[in-house]
Amino acid sequence: MIGIFDSGVGGLTVVKALQKQLPTLSFIYFGDTARTPYGTKGKETIIRYAIENTQFLIDHGAKVVLIACHTVSAVAMQSLKDKFNIPIFGVVEPAIHEALRISAHKKIGVIGTKATITSNIYTKSLTELDKSVKMFERSAGLLVPLVEERFWNRPETRRIVKYYLRPLKLQHVDTLILACTHYPFLSKVIQGIIGTRVKLVNPSESLIASFQEFLNHNDDIHQSLDDNSIQKFYVSDDPETFQKTALWWLGKKVDVLLN
Repeated sequence: MIGIFDSGVGGLTVVKALQKQLPTLSFIYFGDTARTPYGTKGKETIIRYAIENTQFLIDHGAKVVLIACHTVSAVAMQSLKDKFNIPIFGVVEPAIHEALRISAHKKIGVIGTKATITSNIYTKSLTELDKSVKMFERSAGLLVPLVEERFWNRPETRRIVKYYLRPLKLQHVDTLILACTHYPFLSKVIQGIIGTRVKLVNPSESLIASFQEFLNHNDDIHQSLDDNSIQKFYVSDDPETFQKTALWWLGKKVDVLLN
């Protein structure tokens, strides 16, 4: 069983990528909707939430964990690897490598939550890999609650996205990392505002591609995962709203349990 967790509905972007690339693998998903957003929380709180979520998934049969949350990946990854003796994958590293691969002029923008941007993990990691990279980061905290409230196509959402992207447009970035798994819900709005010449990095897709590559080289772990398409969804609050979002994003109704 694969375990996936996020602060809310954003991790459904990882689920969608997983179902596209590895459709038969079973998974359990936990969305911590009662405590979202994580991006405004302090480091110790984020680490505590991440440990609790990972333990929940392991207690329910997870043998590997995919962290579908940039805030946790940026702040708590090492703490999770130190505490748990199972493979754990985050969204940051795959996104970094994808951005380097597709960026034509090495002018890379990043939008993310306050905690992710404050961690400086993208600028630090990308410039260590390639000193010629020019990084432009922007905190975009309001986008998570907009997605959680399903304000995907509202005029006010477009105005807020335009406000966040304006400094990056002025810097003429050629690649933009959507450094929060909630943001792909707004990818059409973001692409329309940033311009079609700018390539978007969807870290959910990068994560699953990286995970698939890992399985290709670790057959023992691949064989240990359930291959019978079982899907379980848990949330910590408001399963009805999560279910509506899942129906829209995944194209099918899913059962959602309250934990």
